[in-house]
Amino acid sequence: MKLLSPAISRLARLRMWRIEASMEHPIAAQREVLQDLVTSAQYTEFGRAYRFSKLFSLRAFKETVPIHTYEDLKPYIERIMNGEQNVLWNTPIHWFAKSSGTTSDKSKFIPVSQESLEDCHFKAVKDVVTLYYNFNPDSDLLTGKGLVIGGSHTIHRFNEETHYGDLSAVLLQNSPFWGGWIRTPELSIALMDEWESKIEKLAQSTIQENVTSISGVPTWTLVLFKRILEITGKRNMKEVWPQLELYMHGGVSFVPYREQFRQLIGEDIHYLEMYNASEGFFAAQDRPGEERMLLFTDHGIFMEFMPVEEYGKPHPQTIGLGDVEIGRHYALVISTNGGLWRYLVGDTIQFTSLYPFRIRVSGRLKHFINAFGEELIVDNADYAIAMASQQTGAIVRDYTAGPVYFSDESNGAHEWLVEFEKAPEKLDHFTYELDQALKSCNSDYEAKRHKDIALRPPVVVALPEGSFGKWLKAKNKLGGQHKVPRLSNDRTYIEEIRRLVPGLS
Repeated sequence: MKLLSPAISRLARLRMWRIEASMEHPIAAQREVLQDLVTSAQYTEFGRAYRFSKLFSLRAFKETVPIHTYEDLKPYIERIMNGEQNVLWNTPIHWFAKSSGTTSDKSKFIPVSQESLEDCHFKAVKDVVTLYYNFNPDSDLLTGKGLVIGGSHTIHRFNEETHYGDLSAVLLQNSPFWGGWIRTPELSIALMDEWESKIEKLAQSTIQENVTSISGVPTWTLVLFKRILEITGKRNMKEVWPQLELYMHGGVSFVPYREQFRQLIGEDIHYLEMYNASEGFFAAQDRPGEERMLLFTDHGIFMEFMPVEEYGKPHPQTIGLGDVEIGRHYALVISTNGGLWRYLVGDTIQFTSLYPFRIRVSGRLKHFINAFGEELIVDNADYAIAMASQQTGAIVRDYTAGPVYFSDESNGAHEWLVEFEKAPEKLDHFTYELDQALKSCNSDYEAKRHKDIALRPPVVVALPEGSFGKWLKAKNKLGGQHKVPRLSNDRTYIEEIRRLVPGLS
């Protein structure tokens, strides 16, 4: 199989010209994407309603088509789920990616067209491999198997022609036949619904495979690693899979998990961040060692960027690539070749470079704490957790935080529920370092903490092992696609978790 490496590397380098072309002309690429989208959908019901055939400029498109949330598009989507076609997109929609957000118990069903499969998701996967081989020409990545730790892969039917499942299920069902040659586990295990049994099956079935890459949400990947090490008695994952060279991650910040992965895997491995979701595959890390991702501008998705201060306004304004600024927080608004039109994804991003455009995901529009004017975002929280862990020798498995409201006895605070992999010697020390790190990265928080006038020090509660898993299971969200919400502007999550932990309610 090693003989394949040079050939694969050459093929990957041949693909680089197209990626480089979009890097050199990103605004032109985006303009072409928008034109193709509007032209393709002009005779759909949505296209006729918004006069797509009369829209000849970006300004006209933005003035005519309002920004939509999922709830706005839901009536159209439900009709497609019931068998109607040519509603949002001009080719048949037979697949929906079920997306379960952490801000609501309700699922979203994102339409997936053949174009979004081929020109977005699968094209982006090829680009990720190309970018990796570009910097690692001697890689043996594709001579082994890729371990995919996804969520539930079960496919369900709305009717004879329309199906849904989580994104990984939809991609598996539509991937080429040879995909099974380079992927593990076998489908009978990948299709399992019950996550705790699935981890055991994953562990038992993949130990003897030549795994060269892994992709999955960090929390569940760590659970799998620990079970495999228990079974094998090995010291780290490189002893289990000597050819393991790449871990691909996304969905949550990797900062709090980096040290755990280093300890469980070993040093000799590459990490690659991706920004993909049910709505599309938006970006991926193109330079090793740099925690920022190249924005994919020619993958069938037209992107607009809403300054976060516009969120909630009756007529929020967006800007294009040509006007974005480094370091500013934007909410992502997309129009796609699956029929989402000016759709507010809910993520916030920051640009880290221009020409080429690289980004980092900074949080979620609804995941923040601003109960006291402190404007704390997920990016601040992840940084502070990492700094506190570094200063105290702690390792954090998971966490969530929310406000403690003013009372007659005390002023406000933030309560942090933390599940430690390795607890600090003194929780007070961890709390102090957390507070200091938050002050250093958020001036509004620092101002509110001045002399404890508005905010007193954080309240950190160490949870027993398995507490977050118990909470996710109680909400029927135990699995690879479901994540613990980092921040909330109310105490809903905090109180739900506390009720499940003996002695905290």
